[in-house]
Parts: sequence; structure tokens; C-alpha cells
Amino acid sequence: MGGSLVNWAMRMAKAELSTALPRRWVHTIGVTRRAAGLGRMLGDDAELIEAAAALHDVGYAPRLATTGFHPLDGARFLRDEHGADERLVRLVANHSFALLEAEERGLQEELAAEFPLLEEPLLVDALVYCDMTTTPDGRRTAAQDRVAEIVGRYGADSVVGRFIRRAATEIFSSVERIEAALAAQPR
Repeated sequence: MGGSLVNWAMRMAKAELSTALPRRWVHTIGVTRRAAGLGRMLGDDAELIEAAAALHDVGYAPRLATTGFHPLDGARFLRDEHGADERLVRLVANHSFALLEAEERGLQEELAAEFPLLEEPLLVDALVYCDMTTTPDGRRTAAQDRVAEIVGRYGADSVVGRFIRRAATEIFSSVERIEAALAAQPR
């Protein structure tokens, strides 16, 4: 893993997740490892994506879960308690098409106003790829299997189930774009 930003992010995620939510912590480790594999493709932004991967689910931590919507809770924590880099905070707030879930929860305007989507499609896609190709147990998986696992875990008619089914096409497209970019990298 990269430099000081990544180390800080991993320490923060570990402090918030490892004891309270050990399975979420294992997922986080797997997502961060996926991000580390994108370094050559992302160049100067490699460390940013690793840090975002490490922190993408920090809002699940019980002490941070004020709205119950982890992207918003995590981004507020990073912004308000740590003054984290705006790009990092916006990636966490909007990871894996969170705006669609925010709509299901009645939080779309709030999320969009506080944390506009980062207008850097490669970075947005990279974080989606890392999250949506990693199982809850930190292993690699296909995005289609990950979406099916989420629907199965939460139920098709739950807020998360409805959101993930709506986001599936966009998730698959993001993953395909990153896989194509990785395939195009010189070996």
C-alpha cells in the first residue's frame, strides 16, 4: 500500500471497524487491496483511491451512524472530525452510486448538496470496481455475483435491495470500463 494518506486511512478504518464490525473490516481490507492493484493505471491518484477504498464503509461504524446511511455518515465524519481532503470525502460520500440509495432513503438532496459527485469518472469507476468486485469476506468476485449477494443479504424489497437493483447496470458499466482500462495497460 501507498504512503501516508493510505496509512492514515487504514488506521482510521481499523479503529472504527475492526472491533465493532469485523466482517466489514475484512471487506474493507479486500477493497483496499483491489485499489492497490490499480496504481499504474491511476498514476498520481493511486493513493487517493486506496485511501477512499479504506474509508468507503467507515460510516457503518456504530458511533458514526447518525443517519443510518453510511456514505453520508462516513463523509461527514471525515470532513467534520478530520478535515479530510475534499476529493476523498466526495468519493466516500458517493461510492458505488450512493446517490441512488440516498434517493430511496429521502436523502438525495442532502447528499448532493453537501457532497457533489466528483467529476472525475475514472476515479468514481475505480472505487465502484474495487467495492463491487470484493465480497463481504474480502475475496474477489464478479460484479454480478456481488450484486446478487447484496440483494440476497438485504432482501429484494429492502431499501438496499431496491437501490442495488436500480444501480446494477451502472455498476456493471463502471466495472467493465475499469477492466478494459486494466487490459489496455502495458505489461
